[in-house]
Amino acid sequence: MNDLVKNFIDQAILRGKRAVVVGAGKSGLAAVRLLHVLGARVRLADRNESLTPDVLGELAGTAELVTGPHKPEHFADADIIVLSPGVPVKRMAEVLKGVEDRKIVSELEFASWFLQAPVLAVTGTNGKTTTTTLISEILAHAGKRIFTGGNIGTPLCSYLLEGEPAEVIVLEVSSFQLQNCRLFKPHVGVFLNFSANHLDYHENMAEYLGAKLTLFARMTDEDTALLHESLRPMLEKTFGGRPFTAARVEWFGPTDRFEAPHLPGEHNRSNIEAAWRAVRRFGVTKAQAAEAIRNFHPLHHRIEPVGEVDGVLYVDDSKATTLDAVVAAVRSFDRPVRLLMGGVWKGGDVDAFAQSVRNRVVAVGLFGGSRDVLEPPLSKVFPVTWDETLADAVRRQAGEAKAGEMVLLSPATSSFDQYSSYSQRGDDFRHAVEGLE
Repeated sequence: MNDLVKNFIDQAILRGKRAVVVGAGKSGLAAVRLLHVLGARVRLADRNESLTPDVLGELAGTAELVTGPHKPEHFADADIIVLSPGVPVKRMAEVLKGVEDRKIVSELEFASWFLQAPVLAVTGTNGKTTTTTLISEILAHAGKRIFTGGNIGTPLCSYLLEGEPAEVIVLEVSSFQLQNCRLFKPHVGVFLNFSANHLDYHENMAEYLGAKLTLFARMTDEDTALLHESLRPMLEKTFGGRPFTAARVEWFGPTDRFEAPHLPGEHNRSNIEAAWRAVRRFGVTKAQAAEAIRNFHPLHHRIEPVGEVDGVLYVDDSKATTLDAVVAAVRSFDRPVRLLMGGVWKGGDVDAFAQSVRNRVVAVGLFGGSRDVLEPPLSKVFPVTWDETLADAVRRQAGEAKAGEMVLLSPATSSFDQYSSYSQRGDDFRHAVEGLE
C-alpha cells in the first residue's frame, strides 16, 4: 500500500461514502477491494443474475452485491461510480441520467489518483500487448523495477494494494479504460495505430478515436507522446492543424534499428521502434535494448508458428480481432497464405481488406460466425469455403494445401461465438494441427 492510499485513509476522504462499482471482472473486483480499504461503503452491480456474494471473496457480507439489469436506484445514492473496462458507456447512459459526470470514472482513472511512479502507457488498435510486454522486458533487463498491468495481467487497483513499489509503471490501456478518464496522465504515451474496432461498443469511429486520445489530454510539455506516422493525416484532419496535446510529440515508423529474429513483419518493426523510443526516456541504453529485443519471443496466439506438416506451416494469430491485424499477419511471411477467419464481427471494410491481401492469400476458410458478413465480399476475390468448426476448417485447408504454403488462423473477429476467449480459440487451432501430425 503506497503513501497516497494511506493519506486517503488517514484523511477519511472516502470514509462512509457510497461507492458503486459496475462489473464483477478482475478490474471491478480490484476496485471493490481498494474502495473498501479506503473506508467507502461499496456496492457491486453486475448484470449477471447468476452471481452470488461469493464473488466478493473476503468482502462477502461486507460489500453489497446487486445483480440483474442496472436500475437508477442502484446509483442514486452514489458519491463515486467506478466503471469496469468492459461496461459500455452507451449501455449505462439511461440509468445514469442525472448523475454528475464528475462522479463517474473508470477503474484506470480511479487507480491513477494514487500512483507515485511515472507511467508509460501504450494504446492502439493492434499490437498493444506485444509492445507493452516488450517495453517491460527491456526495462527489466536494464535493471528497472517495473509494474506491468492495466488491460493485461494485474489491474492497477491490485498493484496499489499488493504490488512492490515500482520505478516505472507500464500499462496497456484500451479505449474502454480511457473513455472515462479525466485526470490520468502518463509521462510517456504511445499510440501504435488506429483502425475500425469495437464498433459493437463505441457509438462510432469518432467516439473510439476520442477515447484513445484521452491518453494525451492531460500531458504537459514535460511528457512525451509517441505516435505512429500513419496517424498524422487523420489527426491533422481531425484537429485542423491545431495541437491535440501539450506533450512533446514524436512520430515513429518501421526501422531496422534492432535485430529481432522472433518478431516478423513491418508492424513489429514499428512496435520495436516505439518501444525503444519509450524506454530511452528512462535511461535505457541502446545496447541494453538491443539484447532484450534480440531475445524477446512473441506472446502466445500472436503470429505464433505452431507446427509444420508436409511442408505446410501452421500459424496461430488468434489474437487478431481486426482486419488491419490480419493484414499485418499476412504480410509477415513470404509464403502463400490459406487464411482462416470467423467469429463475432466487430466492424471494418471487408472489400478493401480483400484487395489489400489479394496477392498473398490463395484461399479463405471461414468457420463459425460472421459468414454472412465475410463470404460475399471475399468470394469475389478468393476461393472461399465455410465450416461450422475451426477444426473442420483446419482439416479442409490441410487437405488442399501445397508444400511451401501456410495456414494462418487470423480471424478478424472476437471469439465469443464458440469460445470463451481468443486464447481458447488459439489452443483449439493448435490441437487441430497436432491432430494432423
